[in-house]
Amino acid sequence: MNNAPRVTVWNEYQHEKTDPHVTKIYPNGIHSAIAQYLTRMGMIVQTATLEEPEHGLSDAVLSVTDVLVWWGHIAHEQVQEEVVGKVQQRIWSGMGLIVLHSGHFSKIFKRLMGTSCNLKWRNIGEQERIWVVDPSHPIAAGLEESFEIAAEEMYGEPFEIPTPDTLVFISSFQGGEVFRSGCCFQRGRGKIFYFRPGDQAYPTYHQPEVLRVIANAVNWAIPITGAKVQFGESTESD
Repeated sequence: MNNAPRVTVWNEYQHEKTDPHVTKIYPNGIHSAIAQYLTRMGMIVQTATLEEPEHGLSDAVLSVTDVLVWWGHIAHEQVQEEVVGKVQQRIWSGMGLIVLHSGHFSKIFKRLMGTSCNLKWRNIGEQERIWVVDPSHPIAAGLEESFEIAAEEMYGEPFEIPTPDTLVFISSFQGGEVFRSGCCFQRGRGKIFYFRPGDQAYPTYHQPEVLRVIANAVNWAIPITGAKVQFGESTESD
């Protein structure tokens, strides 16, 4: 029996088809770069993109997805509300969700957080250092106390999200800003992890430490089988 995590990597897949610079970095899309790594880690991986029917997230796909990885940037508003609702229901039922970089503005993340998810940003290719602030957390497994990304988009506080259940990483930037860059939440039975790096203009998803974090997050967010709960009026007597 294969107990490998079943992962769907979702990407709006727009920049890679319209911007030659991004195409050169990710010729087959950001989703493919992430999916290839997770596959090498022994996971069962499929991909889905915005322009597929139902954005590639049909009931059949979601029903066999343990963890959904989400990357979006310029097409958040094109994601159908019906699909967002289905994803939300699956998360409440236990499916994990890993939200990457500008996915903080995705409909699904904002709905689950219940806040604007707004932040400060500047994109001039600054150095980012990601610090592990919870070294005992499974998502930090195998990392040093910090690692550097040579050039990235800056995100800065305040980050309008609920207080994370657990903060795993913070980032510092050349300009002096800091940012909560690795945040864990739970909604219903589903575990959610937001991970900051990954602007499309930089080869961030080719960096081993970044990919390691994503793989660790998938393993952390896998649904755990527990008691089946029946909501509504109980028919059992005291």
